[in-house]
Amino acid sequence: MSNPPPQTPTDCRMYESRFPEIDTPVMIQVKSIGDVATHVSLLEYNNIEGMILLSDLSRRRIRSVGSLIKVGRIEPAMVLRVNAEKGYIDLSKKRLSEQDVQICEERYSKSKMVHSIMRHVAETMNVDLEDLYIHVGWPLYRKYGHAVEAFKLIVNNPDSVLGPLTREIKEIGPDGKEVTKVVPALSEDVKDALVSNIRRRMTPQPLKIRADIEMKCFEFDGVLHIKEAMRKAESVGTKECPVKMKLVAPPAYVLTTQTLDKDQGIKVLTNAIAACATSIERHKGKLTVKESPRAVSEREDKLLAEQLYKLGRQNTEVGGDEDSEVEEDMGMGSVDLDSQASSTTD
Repeated sequence: MSNPPPQTPTDCRMYESRFPEIDTPVMIQVKSIGDVATHVSLLEYNNIEGMILLSDLSRRRIRSVGSLIKVGRIEPAMVLRVNAEKGYIDLSKKRLSEQDVQICEERYSKSKMVHSIMRHVAETMNVDLEDLYIHVGWPLYRKYGHAVEAFKLIVNNPDSVLGPLTREIKEIGPDGKEVTKVVPALSEDVKDALVSNIRRRMTPQPLKIRADIEMKCFEFDGVLHIKEAMRKAESVGTKECPVKMKLVAPPAYVLTTQTLDKDQGIKVLTNAIAACATSIERHKGKLTVKESPRAVSEREDKLLAEQLYKLGRQNTEVGGDEDSEVEEDMGMGSVDLDSQASSTTD
């Protein structure tokens, strides 16, 4: 086994124990694949090396090693044996259950978040990462089960979490003898940097929930009935979960909301669609759900905004032709986007 690279002040394992416990799933990255074994690094333990025998890759007969494991891949493995003196760690993939995989992935995701914050503070404040873990990270792991739970509390009340943490320092007293003093675990500038990073990385961001529908109404004054249905949909929204409904291009409409609670957002949009459908169906209209309420990415949200902007520009260029188009299409013509949006917020 090759010697590990020399450590720098910003290198450190994620957990207090230097080695993982036997029968514990850990996250590994594949480094090389040999004739009899695969060599990996344990990402949660500062990339110390481990080994997976080819016979421990799968319960099934191995026809192609490449189909089971690839260099660079990050995945869970089960710890079989640990030789702390020699630094040997044997692992297995075939002994992992689905529950083991889920536990490992969830823990690693949390630990990676904590490690990223701790490492950034160590680098920017020029402090030793292991020292930061010794006096802050690992005590929080012990007290809260996982440091990420403590970090969540720090977002709103840092002193309640960081205040009790202390460290001992040696000083020479007036009589020339060495004395031990208990001081806060963090200096004020390092504490401020840690809290700032935690708040920036862990403050919950609102999720964007979106649903796509088609809505038609061929009655006289169909546009007015559609606007009424849109207002009914938006009225379902709450202060924490406001609903907005916009025309994309007849007969396509989109409903959106932002919320910290995904389930709540989906429920509110579902109710908004129901209110909209009830309103338009009273006037012999029809509503069809094309895409059910779901969380959308920033990219999807940006594409929608660009689409609405282009349609708005097109409507502006058309000028005063909107009314005649509406009449020709029996209430389903090109409704002006800007006036439509403003009217729905009255």
